[in-house]
Amino acid sequence: MTIPVLLLEFLPPPAYIGPGAGIAFLGSFLLLFAALALAFFSALSFPIRAVLLLVRRRRKRGRAVTGRAVILGMDGLDPGRVRQMIARGELPNLATLAAVGGFTELATTTPPISPVAWSTFMTGVNSGKHNIFDFLNRDLRTYMPRLSSCRVSSGAGRGRRGKYVALRKSKPFWKVLAEYGVFSTVLRVPVTFPPEPFRGLLLSAMCAPDLRGTQGTFTVFEAGADSNATQPTGGIRVPVEIRDGMIVTRLPGPETERGTFSAKLTIALNDDGESADLRTGAQRIVLRKGEYSDWIRLKFRAHLRTAWGMCRFLMVEAGESFKLYATPISIDPGRPAVPVSHPLYYSMYLSKLQGAYATLGLAEDTWALNEGIISSEQFLRQAYDIQEEREKMFFEAMRRTRKGVCCCVFDLPDRIQHMFSRPTGEGGAGKDAVEEAYRRMDAVVGRTLKMTNRKTVIMVLSDHGFTRFDRGVNLNSWLREEGYMELRPEADGREYLADVDWASTRSYTFGLSGIYLNLQGRESKGIVLEGTEKKALKDELIARLSDLRDPITGERAIRTVYDCTKIYSGPYAENGPDLVVGYEAGYRASWEVAVGRTDGPVFTDNTRHWNGDHCVDPSLVPGVFFCNREFDVPEGGMAMLDMAPSILALFGIKAPAYMDGTATRIYKTQATDMDREVV
Repeated sequence: MTIPVLLLEFLPPPAYIGPGAGIAFLGSFLLLFAALALAFFSALSFPIRAVLLLVRRRRKRGRAVTGRAVILGMDGLDPGRVRQMIARGELPNLATLAAVGGFTELATTTPPISPVAWSTFMTGVNSGKHNIFDFLNRDLRTYMPRLSSCRVSSGAGRGRRGKYVALRKSKPFWKVLAEYGVFSTVLRVPVTFPPEPFRGLLLSAMCAPDLRGTQGTFTVFEAGADSNATQPTGGIRVPVEIRDGMIVTRLPGPETERGTFSAKLTIALNDDGESADLRTGAQRIVLRKGEYSDWIRLKFRAHLRTAWGMCRFLMVEAGESFKLYATPISIDPGRPAVPVSHPLYYSMYLSKLQGAYATLGLAEDTWALNEGIISSEQFLRQAYDIQEEREKMFFEAMRRTRKGVCCCVFDLPDRIQHMFSRPTGEGGAGKDAVEEAYRRMDAVVGRTLKMTNRKTVIMVLSDHGFTRFDRGVNLNSWLREEGYMELRPEADGREYLADVDWASTRSYTFGLSGIYLNLQGRESKGIVLEGTEKKALKDELIARLSDLRDPITGERAIRTVYDCTKIYSGPYAENGPDLVVGYEAGYRASWEVAVGRTDGPVFTDNTRHWNGDHCVDPSLVPGVFFCNREFDVPEGGMAMLDMAPSILALFGIKAPAYMDGTATRIYKTQATDMDREVV
């Protein structure tokens, strides 16, 4: 998911998603009223909708393979590790799928980044048509970064509600299915926020914000903390004072032009030095050192306005050395400050059915582990609790989706591999975490097999694989050293592109893979001319970067540099980078260049806990594809581009002409059956 999204948390929230006003001024009461009104209207209009559905079903469809498909997305599942574990007998259910149907590698996208790959999965088109090229894009006027998947409309602020607007384009396969009367339940597929209306149910995932309007900001309350100390990356440190065994503080929420919404916390430390009583509103919660609380619903107030959120607390240290960690504040699905589902009431229904659950797109708090706020064991506990929430909603959706598509994406393999791809030196914590995550996903497959009959098509797929991340590459530093970028006099280059002299800069980069030319007529201060000069600069950068070597190891750091005019096509191709860098295994864009820094050396060791990645050349990190039906693998192999057309073909629907992928031929019966029917 990918989650090189760590880079997002380096940036101030307004830079990449917009102010909290988009959340704070959307009152929970109004949403609840709207949800009830929508439910009433839905019931009232049922006869009309039933007639319309019959009309839709008359649209011409070919011969279907099935009337029901279950699609399990497993973010980051790596084919190499899968083969090894199947050979050792550790993934029996995936082995069963491979035996009765088939297993192959699935070519990922360029770049192999989760929002790009999952956008391609759902639409069947390349980035030039769905408009997602990375986690971030840039403002051509200011050069500042912004989240690529959505933005807050200009109506936010000054007491007015903001509105989240989707930036991902093209039509996902479930909307095409709906046009033919096929119902879908879509759970936690990345880049589905804000949720779009269609005939079905949807719960958003990656890129859904927290209540603060960020992609995930934790809070740590700490006794004796220096109020002037540097804030932890991805979080907020709140100094607290202990007076007569009591702490009174506030948990900061959304920031608006009128101020910060917050929730009052009162904490009484107990004499045992191992526990405390936390009060917020009418709630009393017993905190025990080293143990997570349940989800706590919190009311955030400011200027007679209210927004509801949820978080979990973990008392890391008790007594005089008190330290309390609060997870990023999820939007409360039972009282959503902004819609996180379609229909609006679906998140409320799930909340009533199974209790509170994480709604933040990137719910596993990788930065808290990176910053040493929580331990490996505590991160793993959090990740598996979120996995359990996901499994509950998925299996419930399976039971209720008797026909059509039930699709869910699980993030666990991705998050665990990012943080535990190499030994961490924490006394065995997380030592077997990666393979345990794979075994957990295999168990999900096993339970799915038990809950379905032979008529149901089951697909298991991943958006990319994984490799190690040992060395970071700061291409801004390289561009600066080689004369492609100039800084202003006496600049330190530590802030996001702040010190760049654009009048003398021909190329720049930020994010995880793209290189941009400072093009005249496109960038506000561009100097590179279209035509011959642009082509010559691109050719020169491709040639020189393709031979960039690590001075310590002597190894090539980059496998391929892609000219984006050759890999992207469509109406949005110009919105992306000019070049995409495909790194060799072990290398990746450095943490510094990811956020547009231009200082420091070109090569650095990656010393963070985040030690596995996939932002490399796509040939190095293909995904996986399993199916309980035999299928024909095309000569060039299967690709993420082919998923949407293949899913449509299961229901006898021909892929729209704009789709770039090709439908894979899937047999109607399993390989173990004698007579196979082909569609």
